[in-house]
Amino acid sequence: MSGNAPDGLPKGNRVWADGCYDMVHFGHANQLRQAKQFGQKLIVGVHNDEEIRLHKGPPVFNEQERYRMVAGIKWVDEVVENAPYVTTVETLDKYRCDFCIHGDDITLTADGKDTYQEVKDNARYRECKRTCGVSTTDLVGRMLLLTKNHHTQDEHIEQHVERARSLSTDNVAMSPWTRVSRFIPTTTTILEFAEGRPPKPTDKVVYVTGSFDLFHIGHLAFLEKAKEFGDYLIVGILSDQTVNQYKGSNHPIMSIHERVLSVLAYKPVNEVVFGAPYEITPDVLDQFNVKAVVNGFRDRESSIVNCPLTSIDPFAEAKRRGIYHEVDSGSDMTTDLIIDRIINHRLEYETRNRKKEKKEADVAKAMNLIKVEE
Repeated sequence: MSGNAPDGLPKGNRVWADGCYDMVHFGHANQLRQAKQFGQKLIVGVHNDEEIRLHKGPPVFNEQERYRMVAGIKWVDEVVENAPYVTTVETLDKYRCDFCIHGDDITLTADGKDTYQEVKDNARYRECKRTCGVSTTDLVGRMLLLTKNHHTQDEHIEQHVERARSLSTDNVAMSPWTRVSRFIPTTTTILEFAEGRPPKPTDKVVYVTGSFDLFHIGHLAFLEKAKEFGDYLIVGILSDQTVNQYKGSNHPIMSIHERVLSVLAYKPVNEVVFGAPYEITPDVLDQFNVKAVVNGFRDRESSIVNCPLTSIDPFAEAKRRGIYHEVDSGSDMTTDLIIDRIINHRLEYETRNRKKEKKEADVAKAMNLIKVEE
């Protein structure tokens, strides 16, 4: 082992990261990508449902779903199930980890204490950058608000901020860690997530397409099945406009840049196509030398009535060439089901968001990170 970590200090051998990883998104993945740069092997502890319910509120995904989602991220070497909510030196020693890595935000227990205080006091704590512009709390808020503001121009962001602020019981100040912000995509971010290798001449290229909104266990299971048809998996990500055309309402919940990063974070994926055409054309198949097109028959999500796209078979050319395949992902999870979970438990999640926001705001005020409005 040689070289230094991003913070300039020596790398570890086995390093630890932990969290709820509820509704796993590219912000989680980016934290784990950065954490992997601190050591040779990244061990990730995931809290169980009971711990999350006690300290934070009801999780959107159950623990088995969350364990599987974290294990699928390409920078993760091992997953520790039922990890304690408060990170201790004992836990690090038990799993032979040199230190833990966490983002530069704060995680609090039910009684408002820093969950990493012990490892900080024992110099077993290192820090990476939090990904601005996304959090599970924000994604839940997007679904609860049922707006399209996450797709609007920057001049409208303040309206979104004010509506999100109205969910809080404390309108004096907002947490600097959990708040609405604008995710700003860059080529650097994309390259950090991308594998960066083209298919080898001998690789059998597989192509799939979809919205992949609120990337979930059904998506992961489908991509794992699709990868079995070849050596190199390309995922076509539909544009925001296309998804909204056939889904309507406030879909997609995540912008195309957010959805691309979410997909790129997972082990089966080699490449993505931004704004892929709804219909898989001969040009797409020829350009990428596609030998198999895979679709999941559980993955067809509801479309709005009389949408012109519903009269098009996007797989017609693949079927004509005899390279079309259908698979059963084995999962009934859909983006619509996730939204239903949120809407059906709206009051619980609104309460969860308010409590989290208030706890963080109280700590931030004590740390003089925010000013109290008069």
